[in-house]
Amino acid sequence: MTASAPGTGTPLRVGLIGFGLAGSVFHAPLIAATEGLTLDTVVTSNPERQQAARAEHPRVHVAASTDELWSRAGELDLIVIASPNKTHVPLATAALEAGLPVVVDKPIAGTAAEARTLADLAEQRGLLLSVFQNRRWDNDFLTLRALLAEGELGDVLRFESRFERWRPQPKGGWRESGDPAEIGGLLYDLGSHVVDQALTLFGPAASVYAETDIRRPGAQADDDTFIAVTHTSGVRSHLYVSATTAQLGPRFRVLGSRAGYVKYGLDPQEAALREGSRPGQDWGGEPESLWGRLGAGESPLTGGGRPVPTLPGDYPAYYAAIARALRNGGPNPVTAQEAAAALDVLEAARRSAREGTVVSL
Repeated sequence: MTASAPGTGTPLRVGLIGFGLAGSVFHAPLIAATEGLTLDTVVTSNPERQQAARAEHPRVHVAASTDELWSRAGELDLIVIASPNKTHVPLATAALEAGLPVVVDKPIAGTAAEARTLADLAEQRGLLLSVFQNRRWDNDFLTLRALLAEGELGDVLRFESRFERWRPQPKGGWRESGDPAEIGGLLYDLGSHVVDQALTLFGPAASVYAETDIRRPGAQADDDTFIAVTHTSGVRSHLYVSATTAQLGPRFRVLGSRAGYVKYGLDPQEAALREGSRPGQDWGGEPESLWGRLGAGESPLTGGGRPVPTLPGDYPAYYAAIARALRNGGPNPVTAQEAAAALDVLEAARRSAREGTVVSL
């Protein structure tokens, strides 16, 4: 519990910086749905987003700049940073120096060194610094973790993970900018998710090989990327992120010494949040037709293997863990050091693609 946190019965007051996709679709609804947290302030200079914030959260205070936020630092208990990637480090630094715990959307920084500097600052100040890696609470990821814990696959030999889309025309914006200062491109966007999942499941990386391409006319940043990670545990992860996939592959294909698990389709929580649904009863479930299949020697496309009920996705669990960490000193759900380890892999992938070599970590 931080020094500024209110008493047990009083909600922790959250200041949210940014109300674009990340802020409006993910963070604000999840914060508002978490017992023990209240969305106090939204910072955005965009008039349309200011209006949207007030409409969705009528009691929220809207600020046009972070200066207004820092002037009220003593009234807040947590800062959430959901602004463009290039602002993450300076804003997180400012929040920590103001004495406030911080949640930063992924990627926390452009380099592992910057992430570790932030982690050191948070430790020196005795403050929580956490990274929003919501895909650890995807339905398929939770299901796979359960299968691994139960030993259903035996020893995992290869982990294939795909986050693929079909977007033949670039959408523009900072996420697709070729300017290195923007920290854009799929390697750092969707790649942050698939790498974090692989490291969470199978441990540290020993070596990295990657291929990054710009496929779409007019695109400026990588939009079709493959990353091969050899873990110190011996597992090999083959990770794909793409905006140019005309036929989508399985989200997971996990091959073990005893059986394999294949799962198609994306977790439904993002789509539900985009459509305006909010966490509640039956949140994060999916129909039986989308369940993955477990077996050996059969093809799941022809009905081989047995269907495995998909556990419900649980994005709300992240902010519930944040609330417990601030109140009771519970564990940080995603540490900055874990995010730095993922950035080690992303930096190695960028170097590997540029030089055409395998990079050892």
